Amino acid sequence: MIIRERPTLGQLFFILRGSVLPRIFPQILVVMAMSALIVWGHREAPQFVPSVAGAPFALIGIALSIFLSFRNSACYERWWEARKLWGELLAVSRHLARQSELFEQRSESAGAARRTILLLTAALADETVKFLRGGECPNNSTARLLAPDVAAAVRAARNPPSEIINRMSRELIALVNGKIISDIEFTLLERTVTRLSDAIAACERLRNTPVPFGYTLLIHRTAHLFCFMVPFGFADVLGLVTPLAAGLVAYTFFGLDALGDELEEPFGSMPNDLPIAAIATVIEIETRSMLGDTDLPAMPEPVDYILM
Repeated sequence: MIIRERPTLGQLFFILRGSVLPRIFPQILVVMAMSALIVWGHREAPQFVPSVAGAPFALIGIALSIFLSFRNSACYERWWEARKLWGELLAVSRHLARQSELFEQRSESAGAARRTILLLTAALADETVKFLRGGECPNNSTARLLAPDVAAAVRAARNPPSEIINRMSRELIALVNGKIISDIEFTLLERTVTRLSDAIAACERLRNTPVPFGYTLLIHRTAHLFCFMVPFGFADVLGLVTPLAAGLVAYTFFGLDALGDELEEPFGSMPNDLPIAAIATVIEIETRSMLGDTDLPAMPEPVDYILM
C-alpha cells in the first residue's frame, strides 16, 4: 500500500511509485505510435485512411467510462472488505490476548497454555499472509515462535491457518477439562477464536472468488478497441496533436482498467494492495508484548513509500 503525503502540483506529474503508468506505458506508446501513423496516412493517402466522425466515439467513451466505474467500484469494495477483515484479525487478536489474562496466575500450566495460545496467534497471522499470497511467511513466525514439532505439523498441513486454529481450540479444551477455566470462560475464549477463523475464511473466500471473468474480459476488450480506434475520430479535428490526445485517452482508460486489476486482488504484492505482512507483524508485536517479551520485531515502516 502506498504511504505518502499528497503530492504538490510540481510533483504530481513525475510520481511513478504507486502509479499504474509503468504497467500501461507500452500500451500507451503503441496507441500514440498508431495515432501518428493514422494522421500521416490520412494526410498522404486519405482514400485509404479515412477520418470518422467523432460523435460516436464520445458516446462509446461515456458508456465505457460507466462500465469501468462499475467494475472499479466492485473491485474497491473487495479491497475495502479485505481491509476490514484484517482489521478484525488485529482487533480479535488483541481481545484474545486480553481475555487470556484471566487464567495467567491460576497455575503454571495455565500460564504456559496462555503463552502457547498467543504465540499461535502471532504465527496464525503470518501463516495467513503466506496462505493468501503464496511463497514464504514474511516474518517466519512459525519457525521462530513455535516448538519444532508444532512448526513442522503446521507447515505440513494443507491449510496451515486452519491447523493453528485447531491447536488453539485444543489448548482451550485441555484447560476446561483440567478445571483451570470454567465453562463460561471457555465459551468466551472459544468464541474469540471462532471470530479469528471466520475472518480468515472470509479472506479465503475473497481470494478464491474473483470478479466474473466474462465481465472483466468485456471491459478489457472494449477499452483496447476504443483506444485503438479513437485516433480515426481525432485525425481531422486535432491533426498533429492526435497522438497526444489519443495517449491521454489511453492513459485514462488503460489506467482505470489496470487499477481495477490491482484492487481486485487485495492480498497481492502490487503497490496498491493491502499491507497484510505489516499487519501480521503488528499482531505479533502486540500479542508477544502482552506476554512480556522484549525481543520484538521492529514496527513496519514503508520502503520507498510502499508498505507491504
